[in-house]
Amino acid sequence: MQKESTYQKVASHEAIKGEFHKCLLLYSGGLDTSVMLTWIQENYACEVVALTIDIGQTADNLESIKQKALNLGAKEAIVYDAKDEFADILLVEAIKANADYQGGYALSTPLGRVMISKVATKIAQQYGCEVIAHGCTGKGNDQVRFEGYLTTLNPKIKTIAPVREWSMGRQEEIEYAEKHGIPVKQKKDRPYSYDENMWGNTGEGGEIEDPKLIPPLKNILQWCKLPEESPDQEEIIEIEFCQGVPISLNGQKMKLSELIMRCNTLGGLHGVGVFHLIEDRIVGLKVRGVYENPGASILISAHKKLEQLVSTREENELKSFIDNKWAYLTYGAKWYDPVMYHIHAYTNNQNKKVTGKVKIKLFKGNITVVALESPYSLFNADLATFEKNATFNQNASAGFIEIYNLAQKTAFNVYNFEDELFKN
Repeated sequence: MQKESTYQKVASHEAIKGEFHKCLLLYSGGLDTSVMLTWIQENYACEVVALTIDIGQTADNLESIKQKALNLGAKEAIVYDAKDEFADILLVEAIKANADYQGGYALSTPLGRVMISKVATKIAQQYGCEVIAHGCTGKGNDQVRFEGYLTTLNPKIKTIAPVREWSMGRQEEIEYAEKHGIPVKQKKDRPYSYDENMWGNTGEGGEIEDPKLIPPLKNILQWCKLPEESPDQEEIIEIEFCQGVPISLNGQKMKLSELIMRCNTLGGLHGVGVFHLIEDRIVGLKVRGVYENPGASILISAHKKLEQLVSTREENELKSFIDNKWAYLTYGAKWYDPVMYHIHAYTNNQNKKVTGKVKIKLFKGNITVVALESPYSLFNADLATFEKNATFNQNASAGFIEIYNLAQKTAFNVYNFEDELFKN
């Protein structure tokens, strides 16, 4: 039996029953949003428009999802193709910023939430929806992203979060679905939840949740082979960049969305781009996830090496700091904070010279940049060679060392580091 909800609305952007007539539901077709579609009609007595956004997810049959929404009573069901928009507007920035949150996560879900929020705001206005509903829980990051972005893009929009409001656990949801004739697929032997788009696939739940357990990757991975089951022959691919943006794969020009998805296939075959992440959520929780981002990992590895080749030591040092800040802001639902515009201005400027070709070896779960070239390369063979040459003035080296070492030598000889003053 469904328990009575104790949820109380305190935020000004939370919609109140009776104050609106039409709701836009961000609809995935899974258990939560399918139950939500019926629950919203039942509890809020309003029309529901279902919106499913295609950002390159591979597991979904979008037309079947659309029909399912209509069968469950949606006034209208929309499938919106945002693949190119997602790649050309957001993922280019991720590549230029060498996207990496806390050790390998290429930020597929946070970037996807920016795109979904942008499209949802536009569709809500077109269809006269005063409210947008999402399927996030009260413990996750995505509630912060969706509600933050939606109310930033349209301060008049209201939101509802049924999973926060109802007092149903997973089993009660299944019972609700059965009672209302909502078709759902549940497998007890695979208790994992996924969030997927072309930039990556996030796996959570089951053994993944507890850091002391070893996740059974064979049951978890959806895109990537296990390294031990990947081909015994290495594969070398070539990616060409123009001003930081990948434009060709193995000599074939293609649009970015297609290039990313092809890299996913290649990387998945060789088992690359799989990460176990101990993750700090926005709301303060520490969780573990298993992330598959083979295409993103390939492109970021290639881009980062090419960027290092054409940049000075000081540029590379600063860029590393900027990239890390970009990752934390993106993860932390701050895409529209003014500081991101400043960061993008910097990264876009530095990437003007990130042009060239990169060869990458894929083998048994490893990505190795093996060769690269650029018209803006700062490598000078005459200066760098260990062979005898007259270009580099080695006579100047000793004088440089004396001046460079002056502060260290002076301090060491003034202070006696064995004195009590310097002991711990």
